[in-house]
Amino acid sequence: MVSELRRRKHRPSKPLAIMVADLDAAAALCPLAPGDAAALGDPAAPIVLLERRQDGPLAAGLAPVPGRIGLMLAYTPLHHLLLNRVGRPLVMTSANRANAPQVFRDDEAAPILAGIVDGILGHDRPIARRLEDGVVRVVGGRARVMRRGRGQAPRPFDLPEDFAGAPPVLAIGGDLKSAACLTHGRKALLTHHLGELDAPAVEDEFADAIADYESVFSHVPVAVALDLHPDYRATRFGTRYAEARGLPVVGVQHHHAHIAAAMAENGWRRDAGPVVGIALDGLGLGADGTAWGAEILLCDYLTFRRRGRLRPIPLAGGDSASREPWRVLLAHLDAAVGANAVPQELFAGKPIATLRAMIARQVNAPLASSAGRLFDAMAALLGLAPDRLSFEGEAAMALEAHAEGREAPAPYPFAMTDNGDLLDLDPAPLWRAALADRAAKVGIETCAANFHAGVAIAFADAAAHVARAEGLHHVALSGGVFQNGVLLEAVTARLASAGYTVMAPADVPANDGGLAFGQAAVAAARILADIESAHVETGHALSASAGK
Repeated sequence: MVSELRRRKHRPSKPLAIMVADLDAAAALCPLAPGDAAALGDPAAPIVLLERRQDGPLAAGLAPVPGRIGLMLAYTPLHHLLLNRVGRPLVMTSANRANAPQVFRDDEAAPILAGIVDGILGHDRPIARRLEDGVVRVVGGRARVMRRGRGQAPRPFDLPEDFAGAPPVLAIGGDLKSAACLTHGRKALLTHHLGELDAPAVEDEFADAIADYESVFSHVPVAVALDLHPDYRATRFGTRYAEARGLPVVGVQHHHAHIAAAMAENGWRRDAGPVVGIALDGLGLGADGTAWGAEILLCDYLTFRRRGRLRPIPLAGGDSASREPWRVLLAHLDAAVGANAVPQELFAGKPIATLRAMIARQVNAPLASSAGRLFDAMAALLGLAPDRLSFEGEAAMALEAHAEGREAPAPYPFAMTDNGDLLDLDPAPLWRAALADRAAKVGIETCAANFHAGVAIAFADAAAHVARAEGLHHVALSGGVFQNGVLLEAVTARLASAGYTVMAPADVPANDGGLAFGQAAVAAARILADIESAHVETGHALSASAGK
């Protein structure tokens, strides 16, 4: 049945969620660590990512990729009736076709879901709006939202105290894990997860959701905050929105927004000065026009400065490298050991000569300092990544699953070079160590643990280096790679042991689902600074007039 569902939904490997009646039923399927039961019992009834019992009754096909499984408790009377009648856990998945918005109207269900479902259970109460289930994971003893959904949105967040008086702002977010944010004064409304904007129907849903939030909450923005990437669909949408209403646009660099989101969620005031930020994600447009994704930043809300990075490598094939991890592995290994020393069996049947020519000629091979692609490449080296990913994060999830709970006897090293204003983290020593472990037939779990520990040490120590140089004591973490619990706990522990206070995301997603929250905080802070500056200038002018 699971394989047939996957075939009908064109979902070959992305995990499916399971619904059970109560905590006892959940504990029979998954060992509940501290905090898991509370997360399952939260009134929002989210999907909670849990380790599953190896001897449990769940079909392996529910989560073909090694890692955690999503479990949720029944949250409506109908769910309880169904579970009682069936007498076993239920597989739950959205009523939609691949990459399309959920169907939530009875009259649309039959034509859209034809060929996927065998029957439709309707209701005499219409659904007002689409809302996905939220997804959370307990890391470091705290539930952390990975996808903001039903019961979590539109619950507002409080911005720090000195945002009081900020005029209303609309922030648009990014193309992946899209969500918008509406702020006014200290209140911030981060929308529910709206999907990936590369599907036209999702872009329409995105526009409808913003209009819905604005209507319900009587929100009329005075400015629109956008990512700097001109080709993001979200950026183009926000630009059209602003032009139609005659509103100014506030451009916010991608990783600055990530760190600002962590700062704002953790109550960091505008007048508290800068923090050091570690932003680890897939890709975002950098201030220099190149692709960033593994950054050490010096940030306040108004500005940021890049103080460290992962040494860039070329992404042969551009966007194809984000879907085919072996391409990134080839670039990393060529840079680390040279083409002649790369084990050829890793790339059997692959057009590596073509890729190397593209890299040499700098044709469709943009440089990128991406943590997400680094994880993908290591998964490929260890045989944990398919040739082509079927969903974002597939390779990294498998890599983390093999590292979780394992000791790291020899963390893989980086070389750190201080070029004055910029720390360069070179992963070449990491790749040489990993190749040596592979040749020595060291177990995959140990290699995965060594990799995670090495990345955590390198970035925590780089952030501490910058913090010491700047006389700072707070480090903010954000970006989708920090949804990796092994990495988040390791970086947090190393920084805390060195005496730094760590600010990490919890209720705001670390991935691009929280991007708009950070954009809104930056835009509101800049507008407030302009207002305050104008008041000071007016006061000076009045004082000068009075003295004449």
